Amino acid sequence: MNGQATDDGTGGEVEQRRRLLAHFTAAGFHRAEPAILQPAPVFLDLAGEDIRGRIFLTSDPDGGEFCLRPEFTIPVCRDYLASPEAGQPAGFSYLGPVFRHRQGAPAETVQVGVESFGRADREAADAEILTLALEACGEDAARLETRVGDAGLFNAVLDALDLGPAWPRRIRRGHMRGQGLAEILATPVNGAAEDHSGVLRALQGADRAGARALVENLLSIAGISTVGGRSAGEIADRFLEQAAMAADSGVPAEKQAVLEKFLAISGDPDAASARLRALARDAKIDLAAALDGFDARLGFIAARGLDVSGLAFSASFGRNLDYYTGFVFEAYDRGAPGGRPIIGGGRYDRLMRTLGASTDIPAVGAAIFCDRLFAMGGAK
Repeated sequence: MNGQATDDGTGGEVEQRRRLLAHFTAAGFHRAEPAILQPAPVFLDLAGEDIRGRIFLTSDPDGGEFCLRPEFTIPVCRDYLASPEAGQPAGFSYLGPVFRHRQGAPAETVQVGVESFGRADREAADAEILTLALEACGEDAARLETRVGDAGLFNAVLDALDLGPAWPRRIRRGHMRGQGLAEILATPVNGAAEDHSGVLRALQGADRAGARALVENLLSIAGISTVGGRSAGEIADRFLEQAAMAADSGVPAEKQAVLEKFLAISGDPDAASARLRALARDAKIDLAAALDGFDARLGFIAARGLDVSGLAFSASFGRNLDYYTGFVFEAYDRGAPGGRPIIGGGRYDRLMRTLGASTDIPAVGAAIFCDRLFAMGGAK
Protein backbone atom coordinates (compact mmCIF):
# COMPACT_ATOMS: atom_id res chain seq x y z
CA MET A 1 0.00 0.00 0.00
CA ASN A 2 1.82 3.07 -1.15
CA GLY A 3 1.22 6.58 -2.40
CA GLN A 4 2.06 10.13 -1.49
CA ALA A 5 1.86 11.80 1.92
CA THR A 6 2.91 15.17 3.25
CA ASP A 7 4.10 16.61 6.53
CA ASP A 8 3.65 20.26 5.53
CA GLY A 9 3.08 22.62 8.46
CA THR A 10 5.01 24.33 11.25
CA GLY A 11 7.76 22.36 12.94
CA GLY A 12 5.68 21.91 16.07
CA GLU A 13 2.62 20.73 14.18
CA VAL A 14 4.65 18.29 12.09
CA GLU A 15 6.07 16.75 15.25
CA GLN A 16 2.62 16.54 16.84
CA ARG A 17 1.22 14.77 13.78
CA ARG A 18 4.09 12.32 13.84
CA ARG A 19 3.43 11.58 17.50
CA LEU A 20 -0.21 10.88 16.72
CA LEU A 21 0.81 8.50 13.93
CA ALA A 22 3.44 6.85 16.15
CA HIS A 23 0.74 6.11 18.73
CA PHE A 24 -1.13 4.05 16.13
CA THR A 25 1.89 2.33 14.60
CA ALA A 26 3.09 1.34 18.08
CA ALA A 27 -0.28 -0.39 18.55
CA GLY A 28 0.38 -2.51 15.45
CA PHE A 29 -1.34 -0.43 12.77
CA HIS A 30 1.15 -0.16 9.91
CA ARG A 31 1.23 3.03 7.91
CA ALA A 32 -0.74 3.13 4.67
CA GLU A 33 -0.11 5.85 2.09
CA PRO A 34 -2.89 5.78 -0.52
CA ALA A 35 -2.58 8.00 -3.58
CA ILE A 36 -3.85 11.57 -3.40
CA LEU A 37 -5.58 11.29 -6.81
CA GLN A 38 -8.54 8.91 -6.52
CA PRO A 39 -11.34 7.71 -8.86
CA ALA A 40 -14.26 10.09 -8.29
CA PRO A 41 -17.28 7.78 -8.86
CA VAL A 42 -16.67 5.74 -5.73
CA PHE A 43 -16.84 8.87 -3.55
CA LEU A 44 -19.87 10.23 -5.37
CA ASP A 45 -21.66 6.94 -4.72
CA LEU A 46 -20.49 6.13 -1.19
CA ALA A 47 -19.08 9.04 0.77
CA GLY A 48 -22.29 10.86 1.71
CA GLU A 49 -23.68 14.25 0.81
CA ASP A 50 -21.49 16.12 3.30
CA ILE A 51 -18.42 15.14 1.25
CA ARG A 52 -19.96 14.75 -2.23
CA GLY A 53 -20.76 18.43 -2.63
CA ARG A 54 -17.25 19.52 -1.61
CA ILE A 55 -15.02 17.25 -3.71
CA PHE A 56 -12.36 18.68 -6.06
CA LEU A 57 -13.04 16.96 -9.39
CA THR A 58 -10.89 16.55 -12.50
CA SER A 59 -10.75 14.21 -15.50
CA ASP A 60 -8.15 12.48 -17.65
CA PRO A 61 -7.90 12.75 -21.48
CA ASP A 62 -10.11 9.66 -21.85
CA GLY A 63 -12.91 11.23 -19.81
CA GLY A 64 -12.27 9.29 -16.61
CA GLU A 65 -13.36 11.21 -13.52
CA PHE A 66 -10.93 11.66 -10.64
CA CYS A 67 -10.80 13.69 -7.47
CA LEU A 68 -8.32 14.85 -4.87
CA ARG A 69 -8.57 12.52 -1.88
CA PRO A 70 -11.46 13.89 0.27
CA GLU A 71 -10.99 11.35 3.09
CA PHE A 72 -8.88 8.28 3.89
CA THR A 73 -11.25 5.42 4.66
CA ILE A 74 -12.24 4.54 1.10
CA PRO A 75 -8.67 4.88 -0.32
CA VAL A 76 -7.22 2.70 2.46
CA CYS A 77 -9.97 0.11 1.86
CA ARG A 78 -9.25 0.08 -1.89
CA ASP A 79 -5.53 -0.47 -1.33
CA TYR A 80 -6.25 -3.21 1.22
CA LEU A 81 -8.52 -5.03 -1.25
CA ALA A 82 -5.81 -4.83 -3.92
CA SER A 83 -3.19 -6.28 -1.55
CA PRO A 84 -2.32 -9.89 -0.59
CA GLU A 85 -3.84 -9.17 2.84
CA ALA A 86 -7.35 -8.74 1.44
CA GLY A 87 -9.89 -10.66 3.53
CA GLN A 88 -7.41 -11.23 6.37
CA PRO A 89 -7.28 -9.32 9.67
CA ALA A 90 -5.11 -6.24 9.18
CA GLY A 91 -4.69 -2.81 10.71
CA PHE A 92 -3.48 0.39 9.07
CA SER A 93 -2.73 3.93 10.15
CA TYR A 94 -2.30 7.01 8.00
CA LEU A 95 -1.14 10.62 8.00
CA GLY A 96 -1.68 13.06 5.17
CA PRO A 97 -3.77 15.77 3.55
CA VAL A 98 -7.40 15.58 2.48
CA PHE A 99 -9.10 18.07 0.19
CA ARG A 100 -12.63 19.47 0.52
CA HIS A 101 -14.25 22.82 -0.17
CA ARG A 102 -14.68 24.43 3.26
CA GLN A 103 -16.41 27.78 3.69
CA GLY A 104 -14.01 30.25 5.26
CA ALA A 105 -11.33 27.63 5.90
CA PRO A 106 -8.43 26.07 3.95
CA ALA A 107 -9.48 23.39 1.48
CA GLU A 108 -6.46 21.25 2.38
CA THR A 109 -6.26 19.82 5.89
CA VAL A 110 -4.32 16.98 7.49
CA GLN A 111 -5.83 13.87 9.04
CA VAL A 112 -4.24 11.15 11.14
CA GLY A 113 -6.20 7.98 11.61
CA VAL A 114 -6.51 4.24 11.91
CA GLU A 115 -8.49 1.46 10.19
CA SER A 116 -9.04 -2.11 11.39
CA PHE A 117 -10.12 -4.80 8.91
CA GLY A 118 -11.22 -8.43 9.13
CA ARG A 119 -11.71 -8.88 12.88
CA ALA A 120 -14.63 -11.15 13.77
CA ASP A 121 -14.67 -9.80 17.36
CA ARG A 122 -16.43 -6.63 16.25
CA GLU A 123 -17.27 -5.17 19.65
CA ALA A 124 -13.69 -5.57 20.89
CA ALA A 125 -12.39 -3.93 17.69
CA ASP A 126 -14.85 -1.03 18.13
CA ALA A 127 -13.60 -0.49 21.67
CA GLU A 128 -9.96 -0.60 20.58
CA ILE A 129 -10.41 2.00 17.83
CA LEU A 130 -12.35 4.41 20.04
CA THR A 131 -9.91 4.20 22.93
CA LEU A 132 -6.82 4.37 20.68
CA ALA A 133 -8.10 7.57 19.05
CA LEU A 134 -8.82 9.20 22.40
CA GLU A 135 -5.50 8.07 23.91
CA ALA A 136 -3.64 9.53 20.92
CA CYS A 137 -4.86 12.99 21.98
CA GLY A 138 -2.97 12.68 25.26
CA GLU A 139 -3.95 15.12 27.99
CA ASP A 140 -6.38 16.87 25.64
CA ALA A 141 -8.64 13.80 25.69
CA ALA A 142 -9.93 14.98 29.08
CA ARG A 143 -11.29 18.07 27.35
CA LEU A 144 -13.27 16.08 24.82
CA GLU A 145 -16.95 15.16 24.96
CA THR A 146 -17.41 11.84 23.18
CA ARG A 147 -20.78 11.13 21.57
CA VAL A 148 -21.65 7.59 20.53
CA GLY A 149 -24.44 6.04 18.51
CA ASP A 150 -25.21 2.78 16.77
CA ALA A 151 -26.35 2.69 13.14
CA GLY A 152 -26.64 -1.10 13.38
CA LEU A 153 -29.08 -0.84 16.28
CA PHE A 154 -31.11 1.77 14.37
CA ASN A 155 -31.20 -0.52 11.32
CA ALA A 156 -32.38 -3.38 13.54
CA VAL A 157 -35.28 -1.23 14.74
CA LEU A 158 -36.24 -0.31 11.17
CA ASP A 159 -36.04 -3.95 10.09
CA ALA A 160 -38.16 -5.09 13.03
CA LEU A 161 -40.84 -2.51 12.24
CA ASP A 162 -41.15 -3.83 8.66
CA LEU A 163 -41.74 -0.46 6.97
CA GLY A 164 -41.57 -1.71 3.40
CA PRO A 165 -38.77 -1.25 0.84
CA ALA A 166 -38.55 2.55 0.54
CA TRP A 167 -39.12 4.14 3.93
CA PRO A 168 -36.12 2.61 5.76
CA ARG A 169 -33.69 4.07 3.21
CA ARG A 170 -35.30 7.48 3.46
CA ILE A 171 -35.38 7.43 7.26
CA ARG A 172 -31.75 6.28 7.46
CA ARG A 173 -30.65 9.06 5.14
CA GLY A 174 -32.50 11.70 7.15
CA HIS A 175 -31.12 10.27 10.38
CA MET A 176 -27.54 10.58 9.08
CA ARG A 177 -28.23 14.22 8.22
CA GLY A 178 -29.44 14.91 11.75
CA GLN A 179 -33.09 15.43 10.76
CA GLY A 180 -35.88 14.71 13.20
CA LEU A 181 -38.41 12.01 12.38
CA ALA A 182 -41.24 14.49 11.78
CA GLU A 183 -39.10 16.39 9.27
CA ILE A 184 -38.10 13.18 7.47
CA LEU A 185 -41.66 11.95 7.12
CA ALA A 186 -43.06 15.36 6.16
CA THR A 187 -40.68 16.00 3.24
CA PRO A 188 -42.52 15.96 -0.12
CA VAL A 189 -42.04 12.71 -2.05
CA ASN A 190 -40.03 14.21 -4.88
CA GLY A 191 -38.12 16.54 -2.54
CA ALA A 192 -38.35 19.47 -4.96
CA ALA A 193 -40.70 21.87 -6.68
CA GLU A 194 -40.46 20.04 -10.03
CA ASP A 195 -43.30 17.70 -10.96
CA HIS A 196 -41.81 14.23 -11.51
CA SER A 197 -45.18 12.47 -11.22
CA GLY A 198 -45.06 11.14 -14.79
CA VAL A 199 -41.67 9.54 -14.26
CA LEU A 200 -42.76 8.14 -10.91
CA ARG A 201 -45.92 6.58 -12.37
CA ALA A 202 -43.86 4.97 -15.14
CA LEU A 203 -41.49 3.43 -12.59
CA GLN A 204 -44.06 2.19 -10.08
CA GLY A 205 -43.91 -1.59 -9.92
CA ALA A 206 -41.05 -1.74 -12.43
CA ASP A 207 -38.23 -4.27 -12.13
CA ARG A 208 -35.55 -2.49 -10.09
CA ALA A 209 -32.57 -3.44 -12.26
CA GLY A 210 -34.36 -2.57 -15.47
CA ALA A 211 -35.74 0.71 -14.12
CA ARG A 212 -32.33 1.76 -12.85
CA ALA A 213 -30.74 0.93 -16.20
CA LEU A 214 -33.41 3.00 -17.99
CA VAL A 215 -32.83 6.09 -15.83
CA GLU A 216 -29.04 5.75 -16.11
CA ASN A 217 -29.30 5.43 -19.90
CA LEU A 218 -31.50 8.52 -20.16
CA LEU A 219 -29.04 10.53 -18.09
CA SER A 220 -26.15 9.19 -20.17
CA ILE A 221 -27.88 10.18 -23.42
CA ALA A 222 -28.30 13.67 -21.97
CA GLY A 223 -24.58 13.75 -21.14
CA ILE A 224 -25.22 13.82 -17.38
CA SER A 225 -22.94 11.86 -15.07
CA THR A 226 -23.55 13.71 -11.82
CA VAL A 227 -26.17 16.16 -10.55
CA GLY A 228 -25.55 18.08 -7.34
CA GLY A 229 -22.76 15.68 -6.42
CA ARG A 230 -24.93 12.59 -6.99
CA SER A 231 -24.05 9.90 -9.51
CA ALA A 232 -26.45 8.74 -12.21
CA GLY A 233 -26.92 5.46 -10.31
CA GLU A 234 -27.89 7.27 -7.15
CA ILE A 235 -30.31 9.53 -9.04
CA ALA A 236 -31.91 6.40 -10.49
CA ASP A 237 -32.22 4.88 -7.02
CA ARG A 238 -33.86 8.06 -5.73
CA PHE A 239 -36.46 7.95 -8.50
CA LEU A 240 -37.22 4.30 -7.68
CA GLU A 241 -37.50 5.12 -3.99
CA GLN A 242 -39.86 8.01 -4.73
CA ALA A 243 -41.96 5.80 -7.01
CA ALA A 244 -42.35 3.24 -4.23
CA MET A 245 -43.30 5.89 -1.67
CA ALA A 246 -45.76 7.53 -4.06
CA ALA A 247 -47.69 4.25 -4.04
CA ASP A 248 -47.32 3.82 -0.27
CA SER A 249 -49.79 4.94 2.38
CA GLY A 250 -47.02 6.09 4.72
CA VAL A 251 -45.61 4.95 8.06
CA PRO A 252 -48.40 3.81 10.45
CA ALA A 253 -48.85 5.97 13.54
CA GLU A 254 -48.01 3.16 15.97
CA LYS A 255 -44.70 2.51 14.20
CA GLN A 256 -43.91 6.22 14.14
CA ALA A 257 -44.45 6.24 17.91
CA VAL A 258 -41.92 3.43 18.40
CA LEU A 259 -39.35 5.28 16.28
CA GLU A 260 -39.92 8.51 18.21
CA LYS A 261 -39.44 6.75 21.54
CA PHE A 262 -36.29 5.05 20.25
CA LEU A 263 -34.75 8.27 18.92
CA ALA A 264 -35.47 10.07 22.20
CA ILE A 265 -33.26 7.71 24.24
CA SER A 266 -29.95 9.29 25.28
CA GLY A 267 -27.53 9.73 28.16
CA ASP A 268 -25.40 7.25 30.10
CA PRO A 269 -24.91 4.21 27.82
CA ASP A 270 -25.69 1.61 30.51
CA ALA A 271 -28.93 3.38 31.45
CA ALA A 272 -29.76 3.78 27.77
CA SER A 273 -29.33 0.04 27.25
CA ALA A 274 -31.92 -0.68 29.91
CA ARG A 275 -34.36 1.79 28.33
CA LEU A 276 -33.77 0.27 24.89
CA ARG A 277 -34.54 -3.22 26.17
CA ALA A 278 -37.71 -1.95 27.82
CA LEU A 279 -38.77 -0.29 24.56
CA ALA A 280 -38.17 -3.50 22.61
CA ARG A 281 -40.20 -5.49 25.13
CA ASP A 282 -43.11 -3.03 25.14
CA ALA A 283 -43.15 -2.71 21.33
CA LYS A 284 -42.79 -6.48 20.89
CA ILE A 285 -39.81 -6.17 18.56
CA ASP A 286 -36.72 -8.38 18.70
CA LEU A 287 -33.57 -6.33 19.33
CA ALA A 288 -31.81 -8.94 21.46
CA ALA A 289 -28.83 -9.55 19.18
CA ALA A 290 -28.21 -5.84 18.52
CA LEU A 291 -28.50 -4.96 22.21
CA ASP A 292 -26.28 -7.86 23.29
CA GLY A 293 -23.64 -6.44 20.93
CA PHE A 294 -24.25 -2.95 22.35
CA ASP A 295 -23.66 -4.20 25.90
CA ALA A 296 -20.63 -6.28 24.91
CA ARG A 297 -19.02 -3.21 23.35
CA LEU A 298 -19.53 -1.24 26.55
CA GLY A 299 -17.81 -4.05 28.45
CA PHE A 300 -14.79 -3.98 26.14
CA ILE A 301 -14.59 -0.18 26.38
CA ALA A 302 -14.60 -0.39 30.18
CA ALA A 303 -11.97 -3.15 30.09
CA ARG A 304 -9.67 -0.79 28.18
CA GLY A 305 -9.88 1.73 31.03
CA LEU A 306 -12.35 4.24 29.59
CA ASP A 307 -15.18 5.41 31.86
CA VAL A 308 -18.31 4.33 30.02
CA SER A 309 -20.49 6.73 32.04
CA GLY A 310 -18.47 9.59 30.55
CA LEU A 311 -19.69 8.75 27.03
CA ALA A 312 -22.80 10.52 25.75
CA PHE A 313 -25.03 8.01 23.96
CA SER A 314 -27.83 9.20 21.71
CA ALA A 315 -30.05 6.97 19.61
CA SER A 316 -30.59 9.95 17.29
CA PHE A 317 -26.85 10.46 16.71
CA GLY A 318 -25.45 9.47 13.32
CA ARG A 319 -22.60 10.51 11.05
CA ASN A 320 -23.31 12.01 7.63
CA LEU A 321 -21.44 9.33 5.68
CA ASP A 322 -23.37 6.71 3.74
CA TYR A 323 -21.16 3.72 4.52
CA TYR A 324 -21.57 3.40 8.31
CA THR A 325 -23.36 0.23 9.46
CA GLY A 326 -22.72 0.00 13.22
CA PHE A 327 -21.03 1.81 16.10
CA VAL A 328 -20.36 5.50 15.38
CA PHE A 329 -18.67 8.18 17.46
CA GLU A 330 -17.42 11.76 17.45
CA ALA A 331 -15.42 13.72 20.02
CA TYR A 332 -15.80 17.48 20.48
CA ASP A 333 -14.05 20.21 22.44
CA ARG A 334 -16.19 20.79 25.54
CA GLY A 335 -15.06 24.41 25.51
CA ALA A 336 -16.43 25.08 22.02
CA PRO A 337 -20.14 24.14 21.96
CA GLY A 338 -21.43 23.67 18.44
CA GLY A 339 -17.94 23.15 17.04
CA ARG A 340 -16.85 20.60 14.47
CA PRO A 341 -15.72 17.13 15.63
CA ILE A 342 -12.06 16.64 16.49
CA ILE A 343 -12.33 12.84 16.18
CA GLY A 344 -14.83 10.92 14.09
CA GLY A 345 -15.22 7.26 13.28
CA GLY A 346 -17.28 4.12 13.24
CA ARG A 347 -18.00 0.69 11.76
CA TYR A 348 -18.60 0.09 8.05
CA ASP A 349 -18.85 -3.66 7.45
CA ARG A 350 -20.59 -3.47 4.04
CA LEU A 351 -18.21 -1.01 2.39
CA MET A 352 -15.70 -3.66 1.25
CA ARG A 353 -18.32 -5.60 -0.71
CA THR A 354 -19.44 -2.35 -2.37
CA LEU A 355 -15.81 -1.75 -3.35
CA GLY A 356 -15.50 -5.18 -4.97
CA ALA A 357 -14.97 -7.79 -2.22
CA SER A 358 -16.94 -11.02 -2.67
CA THR A 359 -18.32 -10.79 0.89
CA ASP A 360 -18.68 -8.23 3.65
CA ILE A 361 -15.49 -7.71 5.64
CA PRO A 362 -15.67 -6.36 9.21
CA ALA A 363 -14.14 -2.87 9.34
CA VAL A 364 -13.96 0.02 11.79
CA GLY A 365 -11.85 3.16 11.86
CA ALA A 366 -11.30 6.66 13.21
CA ALA A 367 -9.84 9.95 11.98
CA ILE A 368 -8.35 12.82 13.95
CA PHE A 369 -8.72 16.27 12.38
CA CYS A 370 -5.35 17.76 13.20
CA ASP A 371 -6.13 21.45 12.70
CA ARG A 372 -9.04 21.24 15.16
CA LEU A 373 -7.03 19.30 17.73
CA PHE A 374 -4.11 21.72 17.57
CA ALA A 375 -6.44 24.72 17.78
CA MET A 376 -7.73 23.24 21.04
CA GLY A 377 -4.23 23.02 22.46
CA GLY A 378 -2.31 20.30 20.66
CA ALA A 379 -1.58 16.66 21.26
CA LYS A 380 0.63 16.13 24.28
